[in-house]
Amino acid sequence: MFTGLIQGVGALRSRELRDGDARLVIDVGTLPFADVQLGESIAVNGCCLTVVAFDAASFAVDASNETLALTTLGQLAPGAPVNLERALLPTDRLGGHLVSGHVDGQGRAERMWEDARALRWRFSAPKPLLRYIAHKGSVCVDGVSLTVNVADDAGFEVALIPHTVEHTAFRALQAGDAVNLEIDLLARYAERLQATKDWT
Repeated sequence: MFTGLIQGVGALRSRELRDGDARLVIDVGTLPFADVQLGESIAVNGCCLTVVAFDAASFAVDASNETLALTTLGQLAPGAPVNLERALLPTDRLGGHLVSGHVDGQGRAERMWEDARALRWRFSAPKPLLRYIAHKGSVCVDGVSLTVNVADDAGFEVALIPHTVEHTAFRALQAGDAVNLEIDLLARYAERLQATKDWT
């Protein structure tokens, strides 16, 4: 479980194909990393991945075919910046929103414009996901917990304050780039409960 508050920006060092899936090596960049352990979870651009090897400056993860097909990880070029967050501890403050690291699909950055000191971004999203994205609700974009300012039948808009731009990979985002999306957990479970209310 994660919060969507990015702890560091790293970079994809390499991607090695292995019997149909891939092993990714990630440079940790600014992520606090001294006490990392094998088997722990780290969100990479919002994807919960398991550390299978590490050294002082990088860690390796295995990405399944499902992960490569559903997320942007299979499209990243070596050197591409990535948002990093280690798993939430029970004693941590929940400053963002509850994020599972299970990406629901991909959206696309449509355009950006300045709004005072903030940067406003508009993203398109698949129709099946848009129903869960609500005005003033939460959405996770490339691992970043964001508040939805506008939601309509084609996409949604968010405002990035200067701190978010400076401390995430959003500073390198360009119109046309694909992004990982995770909808709010509460919306997902509310729909499931509604659909199964007659099961008893």
